[in-house]
Amino acid sequence: MASDITFQSDHYHPLAPDSVHFGPGGPGVPEIMLAKTEQPRFLSRELSLLAFNRRVLAQAADRQVPLLERLRFLCIFSSNMDELFEIRVAELKERLKLGDDVVRPGESSPAEIFPAVADQAHAMVSEQYRLLNAEILPELARHGVHFLLEPDWSREQRAWLHDYFVREMMPLLTPIGLDPAHPFPRVLNKSLNVAVQLEGSDAFGRSSGIAIVQAPRLLPRIIRLPEEVSGSGHHFVLLTSILQAFVGALFEGMNVLGSYPFRVTRNSDLFLDDEEIKDLRTALQGELPQRHFGDSVRLEVAKRCPPDMAAFLLEQFDLTQDDLYRVDGPVNLVRLMQVPDLVDLPALKYPPFTPGLPKPLEAQHDLFATIAKGDVLLHHPYQSFNPVIEFLEQAAEDPDVVAIKQTVYRTGTDSVLMKYLIAAAQRGKEVTVVVELLARFDEEANLNWATKLEEVGAHVVYGVVGYKTHAKMLMVVRRESGRLRRYVHVATGNYHPRTARLYTDFGLFTANEAICDDVSEAFKQLTGLGRAQKLNHLWMSPFTLHENIMAAVRREAKNARAGKPARIIAKMNSLLEPLVIEALYAASQAGVKIDLIVRGVCALRPGIPGLSDNIRVRSVIGRLLEHHRIFYFLNGGADDVYLSSADWMERNFFRRIELCVPILEPKLKARVIREGLRAYLADNSNAWEMNADGEYHRKKGRMHRSAQEQLLASLAAS
Repeated sequence: MASDITFQSDHYHPLAPDSVHFGPGGPGVPEIMLAKTEQPRFLSRELSLLAFNRRVLAQAADRQVPLLERLRFLCIFSSNMDELFEIRVAELKERLKLGDDVVRPGESSPAEIFPAVADQAHAMVSEQYRLLNAEILPELARHGVHFLLEPDWSREQRAWLHDYFVREMMPLLTPIGLDPAHPFPRVLNKSLNVAVQLEGSDAFGRSSGIAIVQAPRLLPRIIRLPEEVSGSGHHFVLLTSILQAFVGALFEGMNVLGSYPFRVTRNSDLFLDDEEIKDLRTALQGELPQRHFGDSVRLEVAKRCPPDMAAFLLEQFDLTQDDLYRVDGPVNLVRLMQVPDLVDLPALKYPPFTPGLPKPLEAQHDLFATIAKGDVLLHHPYQSFNPVIEFLEQAAEDPDVVAIKQTVYRTGTDSVLMKYLIAAAQRGKEVTVVVELLARFDEEANLNWATKLEEVGAHVVYGVVGYKTHAKMLMVVRRESGRLRRYVHVATGNYHPRTARLYTDFGLFTANEAICDDVSEAFKQLTGLGRAQKLNHLWMSPFTLHENIMAAVRREAKNARAGKPARIIAKMNSLLEPLVIEALYAASQAGVKIDLIVRGVCALRPGIPGLSDNIRVRSVIGRLLEHHRIFYFLNGGADDVYLSSADWMERNFFRRIELCVPILEPKLKARVIREGLRAYLADNSNAWEMNADGEYHRKKGRMHRSAQEQLLASLAAS
């Protein structure tokens, strides 16, 4: 197998053997003698997140990307920036407020990072709206897709929109005039609002001059005009434009001087004290409503909003000019995400594809019989997620199945998988579901599923307080020939049929008894009490994953110092954990060739002389969201390959329940190496390489190679 992962450029000579050694700093903690460098050892998490979003924005700027997909990337960028402010910037501002400047050696303080984040975010948002107004909207118009502003409305269109306003909008609107009895309203996180500047007095003689109108959340933000008033093509009007055009109807007898859309972003992290929680579900139900009213962290206003109105809004939200984002267009571009689905122009979108099936499943409908013959690997979305759904469906209907156990992190509000679990419980099977209530932004959906499962008699467990259950595992127990046999599915991604069509992930079906024993033990740890037992093959957080990753890195370094071939390749979403980074630095100095494929945040600095010469970091951003976690260690030619639910972050190692499963079957191991690693290392179309300063440049080659396109061509059905 070693030949599958060796390249001509892999012949690195190890450094002097005394350049690094590992010592007794605790389990898996290295004692490292590293070359001195004046550069910081770690990159800022927030600036690395911004660098990732810059790569997403580059997709919107790329003219080789279909036009409607460029618009979609622009919306994805907006959504990513929302979360950046809701979580990461919110934490920075909280630390600044508390005077918390405690940082690890080699890192920067919040006082140093926040101004850099603000400067870069402002520049990126300006570029986002430039792309929208100068490139994407004009090109869409040339293809018959128009977003009409009020000055462009015809008489017929204005009449239709006025009728829409009176009929659909006006009954739902509640204008709030500001006066001593009506102070500034509590504005929901990321809601669309309009500040209206007024002149004159109302029926009670009040003349405060300002009112706030919140757009109804139930109404679509984009209204499509019917053909009878728009003619051919696709004509859309933003809800904001309608509200601004007819807002005067809400203030009879007063003169509207101006109306200015705005949107505030708030801290959306949940604050639950682990030591005080007696009932996690009840505590979460009490905390969720407050998420919409956390501390303000960002204010977005329309570009033409007057300075005095912007200053007034900043004062209301206790924000500064650094937190103000003037935008030349809609204040919430995320809402344009639905446009590609509303427009039937296939030439402006990525060509559709039908996910394929691995050969063992092509003609075999009895999944249990197929898995009993040997492990089955699924590579989503190139290969279908339907076998996972069918596995649960067959388990729910099969009279020989006596028990089903599954973890749920994200599964969606309308999940067929959850419906099969409910059906299985209704048929009298023992159904146990570990529901993670604290899956960020999916808490409400998970609460609802937990309630429905409990109502039909399923055992619902909320994991372990203080540790998110992020492992992806499903176990079915079946009575066969007088004994019980277990079948297991483990994966790198969530049990979410919709995201399984957009995210790249691996899933493994197996009846291997040792792995089934491990998964059974993992469920026992989650649902019961007792000390952790030693597992046969699986690495599990928070118990053994970190120390085993450290040991594997240490072993490659040892082999390199002994003059043996040594190699590490790891693919993940984020790389932040400092001890692992230091171990990788040490392995690099020992001569280990290290390739890291990190989609998003990476705190490690590659290519620093004497520190990380042998480390390359690349990120692949394309049509699909790279999501699988794959860890490869040469291990003297054994080619150890692992799939995991965990990124290399502190939270994944120490504050989450995670699994890391080895691929034992040689042919499947070769597939993971070929499809999940080699294809991405060869990519010169969607790949970006990082330099030592944390900046990325696009990897280009004379021969076009795209991992995603290659895998779609080889694995998808069409």
